[in-house]
Amino acid sequence: MATTLAEIRAKLQASEGNKGGNRSAGGDNAIYPHWNIAEGSTTRVRFLPDGNTKNSFFWAERAMIRLPFAGVKGQADSKPVIVQVPCMEMYGEACPILAEVRPWFKDPSLEEMGRKYWKKKSYLFQGFVRENALSDDKTPANPIRRFTISPQIFNIIKAALMDPEMEELPTDLQRGLDFQIVKTSKGGYADYSTSKWSRKESALTAEEQAAIDEHGLFNLSDFLPKKPSEVELKVLKEMFEASVDGQPYDADRWGAYYKPYGLDVPNAAPAAGSTPAPAAAAEPVEEDDAPAPTAPVAAPAAEAKPSSQRAEDILAMIRNRQKQ
Repeated sequence: MATTLAEIRAKLQASEGNKGGNRSAGGDNAIYPHWNIAEGSTTRVRFLPDGNTKNSFFWAERAMIRLPFAGVKGQADSKPVIVQVPCMEMYGEACPILAEVRPWFKDPSLEEMGRKYWKKKSYLFQGFVRENALSDDKTPANPIRRFTISPQIFNIIKAALMDPEMEELPTDLQRGLDFQIVKTSKGGYADYSTSKWSRKESALTAEEQAAIDEHGLFNLSDFLPKKPSEVELKVLKEMFEASVDGQPYDADRWGAYYKPYGLDVPNAAPAAGSTPAPAAAAEPVEEDDAPAPTAPVAAPAAEAKPSSQRAEDILAMIRNRQKQ
């Protein structure tokens, strides 16, 4: 674990340069839903270190891929659903889905499809809610909450850490800083661009220190999706191809592995050597920075292909690659 701000800055700079290439939940409402605060409201939180001393940062990065389906097979009135599945890059390994999607950005006609299947990032933090803008939120027995932070807020956090005027780690128990999550709106969507670190340092209160002593700190990596097994990787590839092909979600084939949030799949049993993965919670995540198209965007000479034809072409490329 990085114990100084200088070490964190060095790690952040290194990660920028490399781009491109066991505890219980502590309460049913351990995750603080800051996205539910009213527009114009501010919630003040105090981030804490990761309980995993091997983590240089005080957050854990989560990368998910959304697979959209036209509906659920066998349900006549089913609406479109989305299944969130883990991206293998989250575990430091090559992602087979991104390997297929990455070349699409070289073709302007496929760029929109590529962005649909590109990984989406969010960041897990933990800490105390010091000023709560949610009147109906109840502090759990363990007041150390977890936060799912979007890239927009995370970039604000990271930029301040790189600022030489910040002299101490904001998670320091005695000289740390609070973070103010400010919700406004822009273009009809929630906007957090005015969120910021407090300027005044403050120590943890006796009650907060006692909570850490009693409950300990979360190991943030415990709350990342589990790494897919070989069987589950095959399921992911199959689901990806079915999604691109416009097929409905098949609960009989995939329900024991990955499913849409809130969908009940009775009698689903995973194959031997595998364990069912829980459906991803309904938490907001933002678009990640996808590759820029390398081909010049020009008006096509011929009429653009319909999306169904593009999907067939993509699937043909995927299957040809698998045969090689």
